[in-house]
Amino acid sequence: MASASSISSSYYLHNLCSNLLQRDPNSKPRKNITTLNKIRTFPLLHRPPICSSRWEGRDSSTFNIFASVASADIELDETIEKVQLPKGDTWSIHKFGGTCVGTSERIRNVADIIVKDGSERKLVVVSAMSKVTDMMYALIFKAQSRDDSYISTLDAVLEKHKSTALDLLEGDGLSSFLSRLHQDIGNLKAMLRAIYIAGHATESFSDFVVGHGELWSAQLLSSVVQKNGLDCKCMDTRDVLVVNPTSSNQVDPDFLETGKRLEKWYSENPSNMIVATGFIASTPQNIPTTLKRDGSDFSAAIMGALFRARQVTIWTDVDGVYSADPRKVSEAVILKTLSYQEAWEMSYFGANVLHPRTIIPVMKYDIPIVIRNIFNLSAPGTMICQSVGSEDENGQRLESPVKGFATIDNLALVNVEGTGMAGVPGTASAIFSAVKDAGANVIMISQASSEHSVCFAVPENEVKAVSSALESRFRQALDAGRLSQIAVIPNCSILATVGQKMASTPGVSASLFSALAKANINIRAIAQGCSEYNVTVVVNREDCIRALRAVHSRFYLSRTTIAMGIIGPGLIGGALLDQLRDQAAVLKEKFNIELRVMGITGSRTMLLSDVGIDLSKWRDLQMEKGEKADMQKFVQRVHGNHFIPNTVIVDCTADSYVASRYYDWLRQGIHVITPNKKANSGPLEQYLKLRALQRQSYTHYFYEATVGAGLPIIKTLQGLLETGDKILRIEGIFSGTLSYIFNNFVGTRAFSDVVKEAKEAGYTEPDPRDDLSGTDVARKVIILARESGLKLELSDIPVQSLVPEPLKASASAEEFMQQLPKFDQDLTKRRQEAEAAGDVSILSLLPEQEFQ
Repeated sequence: MASASSISSSYYLHNLCSNLLQRDPNSKPRKNITTLNKIRTFPLLHRPPICSSRWEGRDSSTFNIFASVASADIELDETIEKVQLPKGDTWSIHKFGGTCVGTSERIRNVADIIVKDGSERKLVVVSAMSKVTDMMYALIFKAQSRDDSYISTLDAVLEKHKSTALDLLEGDGLSSFLSRLHQDIGNLKAMLRAIYIAGHATESFSDFVVGHGELWSAQLLSSVVQKNGLDCKCMDTRDVLVVNPTSSNQVDPDFLETGKRLEKWYSENPSNMIVATGFIASTPQNIPTTLKRDGSDFSAAIMGALFRARQVTIWTDVDGVYSADPRKVSEAVILKTLSYQEAWEMSYFGANVLHPRTIIPVMKYDIPIVIRNIFNLSAPGTMICQSVGSEDENGQRLESPVKGFATIDNLALVNVEGTGMAGVPGTASAIFSAVKDAGANVIMISQASSEHSVCFAVPENEVKAVSSALESRFRQALDAGRLSQIAVIPNCSILATVGQKMASTPGVSASLFSALAKANINIRAIAQGCSEYNVTVVVNREDCIRALRAVHSRFYLSRTTIAMGIIGPGLIGGALLDQLRDQAAVLKEKFNIELRVMGITGSRTMLLSDVGIDLSKWRDLQMEKGEKADMQKFVQRVHGNHFIPNTVIVDCTADSYVASRYYDWLRQGIHVITPNKKANSGPLEQYLKLRALQRQSYTHYFYEATVGAGLPIIKTLQGLLETGDKILRIEGIFSGTLSYIFNNFVGTRAFSDVVKEAKEAGYTEPDPRDDLSGTDVARKVIILARESGLKLELSDIPVQSLVPEPLKASASAEEFMQQLPKFDQDLTKRRQEAEAAGDVSILSLLPEQEFQ
C-alpha cells in the first residue's frame, strides 16, 4: 500500500504538472512535447508519512483512482471516534522565523523554549531555515531560465538540511528524516526538470517547490521535541489551511472551511503540542499555494484565531518594536505596547513590525501578539493588543501621544493641477484609474479643498509609467488648458507619525511641524486621516533622516540631542566647556537633553569630531589633534551631522567677522547663542535684517549675555514691551569692568596695575581698550536702545575715552598693556583732580540716556 504522504505528493504533482502544461494557447509549441507528456505520468517514489495528512488511508497514486474511493473513505471516517478540538486560553501560539531555526543549535534553542513554556497546549509555527526560501525561489528561476546550475543549488539545499539533521537527530528519527529528505529531493529534481524543459513554471508549481523549506524545518523541530520524550504532532498546513488567491498578489483565508479541516485533522491527531508549517496553504481546489512573503506570521495569526489562543508570540532577532528604525535613530526605544491600529499603521509605512494582514485575524478575538527576541530572552518584548489607557492616579497621561515613526524612501510625488478640475465629478476617479492601468501603487494622496490640485506619492521606479499614463489620459484637457500641468517631483521620502492617542491630544500636529521647521525641513505634502492615527508628510529624500531624528526627539521618545560648535575657547569659551563637562550628566538625567560638542575653534586651531568631543580632556585633544582653523569646514562639520537634527553655534568671541556670519547660519537652520555685542550693535541695517530673519524662521538667536552678563535684562525688557509698557528711562552701571577698575584705582595703586589685574581675572574684554574706550558700554546702550524701539547707530552715543591717544593705534592688546604704564602718572593726576573737585562723574563715562 502506498504511504499517505506519497499519495498526497503524487496528487499535488499530478495536478501541478497538468497546470504546467496549460500554457498560453497562442504560444509556439515545444519541440520536446513528447517528453513533457511522458513526465505527466512518471512514477513517484513512495515514502513513509512526512507529517500527518488528510490523504491517509487512500490507496492510490493518481487523481482518478483517488476520486473513485472518496465515498469509501467517508464511510471509514465515520466509524472512527471523533476527538473534539479544545479551544481557548489553554493554547499559546509560537511562531519562529527563519533566523530562529537557521542552524542546528538554534533549532535546539527553539525546542527548549517550547518545552519550557508553561502553557497547557502549544502550537508552534515555523518558517524555513534561514536563506532556504530564497534558495528555493532561485531553483525555480534557474530551471525556467534553463540554467543547469539549479542542480548544484538543489544539492546545496540537500546538504544544508542533511548536515543539520546529522547534528540534531540519531537512530530511527535520523533515518526516517533522511529517507523523507532524499525522496523529496528526488521528486523536486523531476519537477525542476519539467520546468527546465518547458521553460515555464506556473505560480502553483513554484509555490509547491518553495514550500518544502517549511516542511523540512517543521519535521526537524518536531523530531527534536520527540527526541526529548514529548508527544508532538507535525502538521502540514496544506492539509488544513484553505485560502482564496486574490488579484492583488494576496490570499484571503477561508476560515469556515479551514475550521472544518482543522477539526478533522485534530480528531485524527490529538496532541497538546503541535509543530505546524508556516507560509504554505492550499486553495479550495487543493492546489498548494503560499501566503506570500511574511506569510509565516500570517499563518500564526490565523491559527491563533482558529484556536482562540491566549497569545501569539512572534519570535525574531530584535528585542521588540522600536519607536523608529534604530539604524537611523540611535536613541530609538523599545515600545512596551502598541495597539492593533498603531502596529497596522507602522507596518504599512515600512517599520519592521509585522505584515499588516497578520493583525486582522487576532483583532476579532482580542488575542495579543507579542514580539520577542529569541537571542535575548530577558527582554520582555512588545505587546500588540487593544488600546490600553495609561494614566497616573491624578488622571495625567503617562506616555507620549505619538508611539512611533516610520519612513518610506525612493518615492516621487505626482501633482495633477488645473482650474478645470474644480467641481468636475469623476476627475479623481479618472486620475487613479490611469494610475491603476499603469500598474503603480499609490502610497499617499493629498488634495486641497479647492480641488485645484491632487498630488500623490508612488514608488520612484513606477513614476515614469504613471506620468505617461496620465498625460495620455488627459491629453485633451492639457491641450485645452483645463489642466495646467502634470508635474513629477522626484527624490522624495515619506515620514509617518503614528499614535492612537493623537486623536484626543490637541497640538500634536503643531508640535510635529514645529520640530520639522526648527530642523529647517521643508514639507512637500501632508496627509492625515480623520482617525488621526497617522500624520504623514513628504520631504526631500536628503532631509528624511534629519527629519526623522528631529520629530523623534521632539516627542521625547529619545534624548533631545543637540550638536554644538564652540567658537573662541579662551577665558569665556573655556569656562563654558568646563561647565558643559560638569553639567552633562545632570542635563541628560534630569532634563533628557544631551549636548554633544562636535567642534571647537579658535583663530588658529580647531578640533573636530564626528561623535562628540570628550570634554574631560578637550584642551589636551586640541593640542594633540587640532588642525588649522577653517570656519567654513568647522560649520559644515558641526551642522552636517544628520544623526543630530539640532545644531547650535556658541560664539564666545568679540570678533566682528564671526558676528557677520550669524545671518547665514540662521538661514541654514543653525541656532546661535552669543555674548558677542558686535552683531546687535553694528550697522543698524544689519541688525534689522538679523532680527527680521529671527522672527520669520524657527531658528533661535539668543543674545541675553550681551547685556547684563547672567541677568535676564533683555528678556525682561522684551516682556515689558510685549505687554504694552512704554520704556521711559534705563539707568545702571553698564560696565562691571569699569566699576571694578575705578573701585580699585585708589591710593598709590597704578592705573596699569589695576587694569592688568582686571584682565587676568577675566573681567575685561579680550582687548581692554574696548572697556576703557567706553565702546563696550556704548554697545550695550545701543543694544538696549534698539530693543526698546530706537533706531540708533553706535556713532550717536557720545563717549569719553580713557585710552591714551597714542595707544589707540596699538597693534594688539598685548602691546597696549605693555605701553600703558607709561601713562600711569597722567591718569593718576586726572583722578586726583577729580577727587579734589569732588567730581566723581568719571565713574559715569556715559551721560544718562533717556529713551522716549
